[in-house]
Amino acid sequence: MVVMASGLEAASTRRRSSSDGTGFWHTTFIGTNRIIRREYPEHPLSQGPLPEPGTLYPVGFLVEQDPGSTVRAHFHEADQFQVIVAGSGRMASHPVKGIAVHYTNAHSPYGPIVAGEEGVHYFTLRNSYDRTARYMPESRPDLRQLPRNFREATVPPMAPMAPEELAGTAPCCIEAIPLQADGLGAWRYRLPAGGHINGPDPRKGTGQHWLILGGERIDAIQSVLRPFSLIFVSPYDGPFEARAGADGLEILCLQYPDRGTVRPAATPT
Repeated sequence: MVVMASGLEAASTRRRSSSDGTGFWHTTFIGTNRIIRREYPEHPLSQGPLPEPGTLYPVGFLVEQDPGSTVRAHFHEADQFQVIVAGSGRMASHPVKGIAVHYTNAHSPYGPIVAGEEGVHYFTLRNSYDRTARYMPESRPDLRQLPRNFREATVPPMAPMAPEELAGTAPCCIEAIPLQADGLGAWRYRLPAGGHINGPDPRKGTGQHWLILGGERIDAIQSVLRPFSLIFVSPYDGPFEARAGADGLEILCLQYPDRGTVRPAATPT
């Protein structure tokens, strides 16, 4: 099942929050998470039982981290992509700004995330539920007891395209993370007005998040998604079609690896 979240509709969930003493604005796009349950308890996504960790359950939210703030090194129990979409800073020793992609396997410590003077904004994307961030060094004893395969990939910043450049660009695909044997990969597509592509086969991994970076995406009934809208394609769907509207389309595809750690489950709407 394909799940779509419009950036305009998701904006209603934007709430002020903090974690480990670091302040940020938080906007929920797909799935539930601990922040929306704490800061927006009346929202439908805050109702009902929590998803089981390790089952297929797409999650996507936007963090706008405060200027000059630091998120300490930590890890999660779910595989995770992060996409920096505004501001600047660094992820551990890697400078990040514009459009930058970061991936970690579950139980792989990463960070710190240090925001620049204008803050740093990033989407956090997962294909299963994560109960909480586990900060280092105090969580190191827990980490030693967990079965894990450390993995981290950081893609250097890629400059976003101006709207006038996008509308007239030739179709192209930029390989951000080359396809790995277990299905991990990331691709950035740029399409002129009316152009379209069929994405990678999601059956090679355990789901894909698609993030619209610029322009607009239209479907068969002419409904429109604009930046920053988010889409999840399950590993049981066919290749996702991205078709550009009148302003062209810039869209990022992020595919999770099939590591045998995510079980099938119902996909949230």
